[in-house]
Amino acid sequence: MAVLQLAVLSLITGACGAFTLGADGKNAAPANMCEVEGVPLLDDIPKGHKRLFMVRHGEVINPGGNRPVYYGSMDVSLSPLGELEAIEAASYLSRFPLQHVAASPLSRAIFGANQVVKSQENDSNVVIFEGFKELDRGSWCGLTKEEIGADMLARFDACDESVTPGGGGESYITLKSRVIESRDKLLEMTDVGRASAIVSHLQVTRAMLSDALDMDVKEIAGLRIATASITCVDYCSETGKQVVRYQSFKPDCGLEESKDGAN
Repeated sequence: MAVLQLAVLSLITGACGAFTLGADGKNAAPANMCEVEGVPLLDDIPKGHKRLFMVRHGEVINPGGNRPVYYGSMDVSLSPLGELEAIEAASYLSRFPLQHVAASPLSRAIFGANQVVKSQENDSNVVIFEGFKELDRGSWCGLTKEEIGADMLARFDACDESVTPGGGGESYITLKSRVIESRDKLLEMTDVGRASAIVSHLQVTRAMLSDALDMDVKEIAGLRIATASITCVDYCSETGKQVVRYQSFKPDCGLEESKDGAN
């Protein structure tokens, strides 16, 4: 499979501040911004399609404190800023009627999903999918980048499964398989012409976006997904074709910049 070259992410300034958009790669549609509201202009769901909004959780409190460590699928808490980021993401999604709101079983994602449900004018509930849990870092949890080693991390990102950490650690290949399985279940639950949302994690969103872009899994670690950002993908119910409407959109409404290091 050919490696897709993604364009440099552009920084677009709107009425509310700066916005990160992404991926003019295969199947990616450049986002046009509304000058008044400062959000991506998004057409109605095309005939015969379903839409998924993929939301990454907000900033977390790194369990290593001043010594940022990898935490993966550990159930770490959102920071106060992360909670505000999640509320901003939910506020954006309030303009779209969502059929289902799915989430990872981890508390940082559930918080964001609950904010999305609160913003909706229906009686929807959060649907938990185990498959949307963050990448399990296994024995690397609690270690810094330096302690793991640059070479080991580079080999891991290149999908060298021989360096998959012990203690239940996962490779990107294993992660993507379970994520896509859960995504497909959510798509089955979602009616044609409707939209649903997933609140999950960096690597989970990367897995779904890379699938939509038909990218080799070896390139997954290069995808930019900001904290509490939203990625939008349309799915054709007949052909299975996926179209990325926008990637890593994050409204900047005066919040400080999040810390997003080891994950």
